[in-house]
Amino acid sequence: MIPYPDIDPVAISIGPLSIHWYGLMYLVGFVAAWFLGTYRARQPNSGWTEQQVSDLLFFGMVGVIVGGRTGYVLFYNFGQFLADPIWLFKIWTGGMSFHGGLLGVIAAIVFFAWKQKKHVLDIGDIASPLVPLGLLTGRIGNFINGELWGRPTDVAWGVVFEPGGQPRHPSQLYEAALEGLTLFLLVWWFSSKPRPRGAVAGLFLAGYGSFRFFVEFFREPDAHIGFDLFNWMTRGQILSLPMIIAGVCLMVWAFVCAPRPGASVEPSQK
Repeated sequence: MIPYPDIDPVAISIGPLSIHWYGLMYLVGFVAAWFLGTYRARQPNSGWTEQQVSDLLFFGMVGVIVGGRTGYVLFYNFGQFLADPIWLFKIWTGGMSFHGGLLGVIAAIVFFAWKQKKHVLDIGDIASPLVPLGLLTGRIGNFINGELWGRPTDVAWGVVFEPGGQPRHPSQLYEAALEGLTLFLLVWWFSSKPRPRGAVAGLFLAGYGSFRFFVEFFREPDAHIGFDLFNWMTRGQILSLPMIIAGVCLMVWAFVCAPRPGASVEPSQK
């Protein structure tokens, strides 16, 4: 077993100001997304400018923060919010829901599409490869905070998070490796060549949902929720199933129905 390193969640303290590792991890994720998005915008015939990418990331950042925190409150801990409404705004203490953040980002994409007069799926396709590295850094932030740990285990790399506690799966690092690094490599590679509209976004949805569903078997369910269905299905798995279904359907639609990039459209017969 490996004892938890007991990392101070506060990275920097300047007088009354405290900067937490959790917040810094999100900042690193957004900076990485900006570099990747700028790189893609500079490619020939990308259809994007660097300013548009910056604007998209700004709206996406707002969507992640507002949606992620609101989703965590609604999906996982509504009772605590009712007892202490101010807790909703204490983001630095941890507690962000990816599924809520996704809904917030979708709302931001829809608004951005209307504002820029772009197709929603085109925006989803360019945004999808930019997300996983942020998931990677966010999960590392969860590990630093010593939260969202895994189920008890006897594997050699089990981590003891609580004093005198039992070894547990470091599920935060499993998620960082799968939902973050592996998903990034997969979606970035897939999007490096022209794909049908919506295919990249579909792969991201199906990929994240599948990885998250799998890792939930090693992650300790929230104590106040437990298992939702069949005494084994967790809240995270239930929320991931619609993502998998939507992602697969979107990819099927993209490859069967959507026009290929650069494909000519035959004039209709009269």
